[in-house]
This record gives sequence, structure tokens and C-alpha cells, in this order.
Amino acid sequence: MLLPMPEQPDEAPNTDVPASWWRDGVLYQVYPRSFADSDGDGIGDLVGIRERLDHLQWLGVTGIWLNPTMPSPNDDWGYDVADYLAVHPDLGTMDDLDALIAAARERGIRVLLDLVPNHTSDRHPWFVDALSGRDAPDRDVYVWAPPAPDGGPPNNWISNFGGSAWTLHEPTGEYYLAQFLPTQPDLNWWNEEVRQRFDDILRFWFRRGVAGFRIDVCHAIVKDRELRDDPPVTPDDHRELRHRSVKPVYSANRPEVHDVLRRWRDVADACADDADGDTPILVGETYVLELDELLPFYGTGRDELHLAFNFLFVHADLDADQMREIVEGVEAGLPPDAWPVYTGSNHDAGRLTTRWAQDDERRARAALLILLTLRGTPFLYYGDEIALPNVPLDAETALDPVARRTGDPSDNRDVCRTPMPWTDAPGGGFTTAEATPWLPFGDLAAHNVAAQRDDPASTLHLVRDLIALRRGTTDLTAGAYVTLDAPAGAWAYRRGDGFAVAVNLSDAPVTVEGLDGAVAIATDRARDGEPVAGALELGPWEGAVVELG
Repeated sequence: MLLPMPEQPDEAPNTDVPASWWRDGVLYQVYPRSFADSDGDGIGDLVGIRERLDHLQWLGVTGIWLNPTMPSPNDDWGYDVADYLAVHPDLGTMDDLDALIAAARERGIRVLLDLVPNHTSDRHPWFVDALSGRDAPDRDVYVWAPPAPDGGPPNNWISNFGGSAWTLHEPTGEYYLAQFLPTQPDLNWWNEEVRQRFDDILRFWFRRGVAGFRIDVCHAIVKDRELRDDPPVTPDDHRELRHRSVKPVYSANRPEVHDVLRRWRDVADACADDADGDTPILVGETYVLELDELLPFYGTGRDELHLAFNFLFVHADLDADQMREIVEGVEAGLPPDAWPVYTGSNHDAGRLTTRWAQDDERRARAALLILLTLRGTPFLYYGDEIALPNVPLDAETALDPVARRTGDPSDNRDVCRTPMPWTDAPGGGFTTAEATPWLPFGDLAAHNVAAQRDDPASTLHLVRDLIALRRGTTDLTAGAYVTLDAPAGAWAYRRGDGFAVAVNLSDAPVTVEGLDGAVAIATDRARDGEPVAGALELGPWEGAVVELG
């Protein structure tokens, strides 16, 4: 029997989202192959994660999202699933996963898995059957189309990993859709059989105590039924789209995806008793780059996703005006029953210390203070708590299939998936001194957990103390967000009635007027407790949480 969770804060009057472990907590993304290796083979595993749960409990997180744990040939490192109802042997066994879920629960931590519903591996039994002929039982489980009149692909859709999204299967004379690698065929979500199979997959894991799913490529699982061409990208499109020739209008984010999400929400709601009294949550990788495309993934706030990742925020610069505009748009448009979510790092986008902070720890600390004080659920990526940067690696030897496919070193995602540096000893506390880790370490002496744990002024302690402050005050968990006046380059906002946050995201000192109270936590920890009488001076890339008096 799983143990009960710690008591949650009282409900606040300024949100219609009930208090819960995920609304009021901080969630943490674990890349299992890179977190902790328990058996000395150089690959992180589930037992290793369980052995490091004390760190996560000490840090104060209430949930962990595990990158793919299901069997896979690892063409795309787990995002090519060969069996949705098992555990990859590299990572352990089903018993190991059950033990991890139970041990995490004892520490007040929930476990989310990664669900990949857009595509399978080409070695999944469903696709193996589909290849056997046009009349195969599972043929229509995938997206097939005849060649264009010239014999080429059926339309102009392009793969997210480069090249056409279509692969010709010569024995049957048809193309199948694969919007990532050709070995990752897309499922046909117009097929009711596919929908029923995934209903069963969700129920299977919820009954094992999984607290929910992060849903990969959530926005793109349903494609245009007529397979119409995507339109060209224009200069007005988001900068993250401009490297593409076409904009994914018909190949992704179709309105019918919301039917699937409402169905899954019903499945999750019905499984509350199976999840030991909790309703499992659905967290979407909603990779859309317009606010009016993001907000509908919440539905009414009660009938689609619980949390929808905000990639507008992820892809913003560490810039006061950009970030404030995005947050204000979310606050203005979000249904009252919906809850924001913010993150700065992940296994695809890279680490915030490099992407946002240019490997400057002052900037990283400012970014972390923002993430942990906005209204919404923060997600940290393993290593964020020590301001871990990307590790420079040779793209020519990349394990990442994107870098190998495109030949562009900037596409190499290995740089943000390297092993967690627990110590500066050989093996980094991740594996044994004799083992070769699956990806190289960075500078162990420059960033490791043990050294920062011993330093009260470290980024690790800053993150831990911000999480503790957040969890201990209703204003910082559920209090309303209100923008405050701030000079150019700075961002200031109030949370509830009791706290204000001011961050200087510039190279020049600033003064934020209109604040009275005392500094609760500052990025420069020497300022903790400093009185604030009418104005707060901030140096370059400095921030503070002020308890208002």
C-alpha cells in the first residue's frame, strides 16, 4: 500500500484550481540513462534513481518525470517505443519501476512517465504486422498514402529531423508517414482501434501507481485527414519555425486532437481510485508557438490537459520584456480552472544555464528565481539545481540521431543529456571509477552536487531555499500574479498580497521603486534579510524575493 502524501497548503481564493501536489509543488525531469548508474555499466537506471531519491526529497520536489523507460531499439533514445507495457532492460525491470514508485511515494514524490503516442518504433509488433501487406490487420494503425502522380511523396510534409516526412515501402507500393526518423512511423489517430489501445495503455500504468504522463508531441498526434500540403513559412512566423520550408498547419495541431485529450482526461479521472486516491495528471508537450494555439490545450481547464508546456517561454530570450509579455498573455487568457507551467531546460531544448544564461551563473540564478516564483508549476531539468551548463561534445561522434542526420553541430542534443555530476571523483558519483559513462562528463570540479551541498551560498542551496519558501507560503504557490512597475531591463511582479519579486535582466544596475518589507531570498545570498524601504537596488543579473511589510 502506498503511503499518504504530506498535507497540502490551504486553498487560496484567487484560483479555481484545487490545491494539489502538482499545483503547489515543483516537478523535476530525470533523464534515466544519465541520472545514476547502480550496476557500473555506464548507463543510468531505475535503481540508481531510487538510490538518489534522498537528494530530490532534500531539494523539495513533489514529482519527477522520467524520460522514456519503455523498451526501444534506441534509434531516438526511447522515443521509438517497441512495447508500451514494459521496461527497457537497460534501465531495469518492472519490479524496479514499482519499487521506485513506492520509494518515491514514501518521500512525498510522485512519478510521471513519458508517453509517446504519435509514433512507435518500426520494430513494434503493430508496425511489423502493418508491413506484411495492404490487407494486414494493423495496416490502418499507421498513416499510409499512395505516391503522388510523379511517384514522389504524397504531400510536402517535412520531418522534424530533416527531409521528407514520408518513406516509401516498396513491397506494398505505398508511403508511410514518419515525422521524425523513418524508423518512427506515425500512428493513425483517426482509427478508433488506436484510441482504444491507448486508453488501455493509460489504464495499465495508472493501476501500477504512475501519477500521470508527460505526453510526447501531444499537439501533433492527429493529422489532416485529407493530407493537404502545409503552407510556406513566412517572415512573420516564430523564429523557431523559420528554418523550416513549411509551417505545420495540416501535419500538426489539428482541432481533432482535442477530442483525444478530452477522452484521456476522462480515462484519468476514472482512474483516481487506481492511483491510490489521486487523479492522474496529463502534461502535454504542446509545441506550439502562438499563445492562441497553446491555451486551447487546457479546454475549459477541467476537461483536457492539466498542464501544457509553454514553448513560447522556453524559446524566449532571458529578457524582461519578452518574458513578461508571455506571462501576461497567459494570465489574461488562461481559463480560471487551468494552471500555468514553466520550464527553462529540457532534453531537447538544452540547459537554461547555456541557452538563457550564456554559461554565466549569475544569469542562471536569476532565471531560476523567476521559474520558482511565477504563478504556475515549475519543472526543473536534472542539473538545473547546480546551474549545470551544456557539455561541449563533438557532433561528428554524436549519439543523437538529429545531429547525425542533419550534420549541424547545433542540433546535437547529447550536450544536454550528459551524466549528472554528483561528485568530482572518478565516475562523478554517477557510475564506478572504472566504467565508461554512455556520454562524457563535463567539468566535474566546476559543477557537482557534493561541492554545492557544502556551500550555503551555492546555486543548489538557492534553489532548495526558493522551493522551501514557495511550498511554505500560499502567496507563492497559489497567489495571483500582478505585474509591477520596473525600469528598463528589469521585471517585477507581486504574488498574492505578501510577496514581490524583482529581477534585473540587464548589465546595468537598476532600482525598483514602490517596495517595502525585507528580502526573503536574493540571488546574492548576503542580501537575505535586508530591509527594503521604498526601493530595491539590484546589480546586473541580480534578483530578490521581497516579503512585503
